[in-house]
Amino acid sequence: MSAARRIADVIVIGGGIHGCSTALHCAMRGLSVILIEKDHAGRHASGVNAGGVRQLARHVAEIPLSNTSMALWHRIEDLVDDDCGFTSDGQVLVAEDEEDLGNCRARVDDLTLRGFHHEELIDATELRRLVPAVSDACPGGVVSRRDGAAIPLRATQAFKRKARSLGADIREGVRVTRVSRDGANWRVETDHGAFLAPRIVNAAGAWADRIAADLGEPVPLEVIAPMLMITAAMPAFIKPVVILRKRKLSFKQFANGTVLIGGGYLGRAIRDENRTVLDWGKLATNARTVWDLFPIMRAAPILRAWAGIEARMPDDLPVFGKSAKHEGVYHQFGFSAHGFQLGPGAGAVMAEIIATGSSNVPIDRLGIARFSAPSSHQPSLRA
Repeated sequence: MSAARRIADVIVIGGGIHGCSTALHCAMRGLSVILIEKDHAGRHASGVNAGGVRQLARHVAEIPLSNTSMALWHRIEDLVDDDCGFTSDGQVLVAEDEEDLGNCRARVDDLTLRGFHHEELIDATELRRLVPAVSDACPGGVVSRRDGAAIPLRATQAFKRKARSLGADIREGVRVTRVSRDGANWRVETDHGAFLAPRIVNAAGAWADRIAADLGEPVPLEVIAPMLMITAAMPAFIKPVVILRKRKLSFKQFANGTVLIGGGYLGRAIRDENRTVLDWGKLATNARTVWDLFPIMRAAPILRAWAGIEARMPDDLPVFGKSAKHEGVYHQFGFSAHGFQLGPGAGAVMAEIIATGSSNVPIDRLGIARFSAPSSHQPSLRA
């Protein structure tokens, strides 16, 4: 390999949807890019998540980034030459009782006052029009009508292929061991030699805290393993994705009739071995929620279950933006089990910041500096 091919304008560490999206958008801006991934693109969280493409129930600090990303999802085939399995049948947050519905109403009213109108309160009649199979006890909820779902690994691979077609150098099976300053460049040491660039992006997912620590910016990252189950094919009975507020649930039916059940119940992640251990008791609780809300599902066999390795931050918000200490360093990690939808827009915004120094999309509350003092942590406002 020639020395020239080890030097680029930007090095992206991590080949999930965020790293691949940033590589693509940097290449679209004419920057030379090397992306380094220790396994293969989408091997972890980006390839095995529930595939939800939602603006619904996001923390207010994420909404501008989510809105930017949703615009790209609705033209995803133009962007990456693949529709990524994206469908837009909406997402519905189901209220299980009147108290729950009151909280939904307060949430929608608050967002309206902030100038956001993507979440819409719905009554029992509209809920049953959208989700006919839901329990009769549910009094309404919230819908975000432009939301939907996509196929995670397919989407991540599409971003990788498109980035490569525009000249990005994608290095899979290459493990980063150290990051340090080398004159005007950053030196990224790997088990396949060193790479140099004046700008680096830390998009290393559940391993990103190690890169941050190398840079003197330690973060309280927790490694988690969100679990999912899938059933045998059922007759078609639901189009929107359904989520809950009080109990954990993410629920969607694919075109082939299978039903994906998730919601954030955690197994155990063993990141240094690239593996997870399922918690069958928690999966049973997850299944019980489906039993309670969707009687049609009570006879559905569950075929398999799995978990991915993901990074969660204490405030459930990603670390996104410029380093607080170093010129030419950017962080893009810690999406806390809800980062898939953000991938296209986050890559576009990150590339804009790298190329121009700033972005009109407000990301002030997402910076790494918020972890410099424990008292600066913000409480989660996710629904």
